[in-house]
Amino acid sequence: MAGLHLREGLVRGVEPVRPGLWQLRVEVDGREEPAFLYEALTPVAGVGDRVAINTTAVDLGLGTGGAHFVVHVLGRERPGAGTKGHIMKLRYTPLQVAVLAAEEPDSPHHHVLAREDDLEGMPVVVAELHSQVPPAAAALRLALGDGARIAYIMTDGGALPLALSRLVHELRRGGFLDATVTVGHAFGGDLEAVTVFSGLLAARWALAADAAIVAMGPGVVGTGTRFGTTAIETGQHLDAAGVLGGLPVAALRLSFADARPRQRGVSHHTLTALGTVAQRPCWVALPDLAPDQEELVWEQLAGAGILSRHRVVVEDRGQAALEELARRSVALSSMGRGAEEDPAPFLAAAAAGFVAADLAKRYSGRPVGEQKGS
Repeated sequence: MAGLHLREGLVRGVEPVRPGLWQLRVEVDGREEPAFLYEALTPVAGVGDRVAINTTAVDLGLGTGGAHFVVHVLGRERPGAGTKGHIMKLRYTPLQVAVLAAEEPDSPHHHVLAREDDLEGMPVVVAELHSQVPPAAAALRLALGDGARIAYIMTDGGALPLALSRLVHELRRGGFLDATVTVGHAFGGDLEAVTVFSGLLAARWALAADAAIVAMGPGVVGTGTRFGTTAIETGQHLDAAGVLGGLPVAALRLSFADARPRQRGVSHHTLTALGTVAQRPCWVALPDLAPDQEELVWEQLAGAGILSRHRVVVEDRGQAALEELARRSVALSSMGRGAEEDPAPFLAAAAAGFVAADLAKRYSGRPVGEQKGS
């Protein structure tokens, strides 16, 4: 059985979602079903067009990725858009797309990225879940002020198109994020980069970021095994930040509402990432918790060997970040639960943001807000 499910349908409606993303109503076998279309990959379809859609995720009943996606608009073939870039994302697939990577010779940032290989103390929050990006960004903004430049680096561990992220759109609109970098096969950021290493350097030197947040896009791959999940990429990204002279801060994936034993308290994925995958010391932010919750978390961190490998910092200002997000109408949800049902993952990310901000003030090689780049 083929792993790629393709079907043809008739477009009955077209609505913009946010820049670069459209939602279509497509008639397939007599039923109207929603489908997403990315401008980076296909022309925008019109009512009456026939489209080829990828129905694989819906057919399999998946969660975050459970939607139809437009692969081709029949009769709307288009010549190349004339990009100057020569770096391919989605390489060696029918949808491979050329981008102008920040590092390549034709980029205006090539020379500075060929020269600079140190983050000079830029704090880097590394989060496991895309839903943890908003609290981390809000905490950084509150602590560093409006003059600070905050960048989000989206990895390819989850969704690949940045345009899919409602949260990034709302964070940009709300003033929490200043710039984005998409790395690996992720695409659609203000800058494109080949690796997390070069993405971090691009954030620092091309975008003049004072702080960065590294996390995958919506959705995480899991198999029920210890190492068969993209969640453990956080250990590698913490190491990358440290190797480059940054100040890596881990945002714990916490939950006290998840019914799954391995996700109660500190997620088993986080314990693996920090206890086994990460090879360099980093800061680990722990939010203010109820006594019984805090006791469980400390036991889990000790059991995974994290207390002897990393620096755990307790931070109690997280609620202020959640309140600021609510004030600016950024809705939070993780695994279908909001901040009222399960505040722990959001407070943990906010705690990491505040710890990173403190590090920026204490150790960063330049004053916050000072412009520096190519």
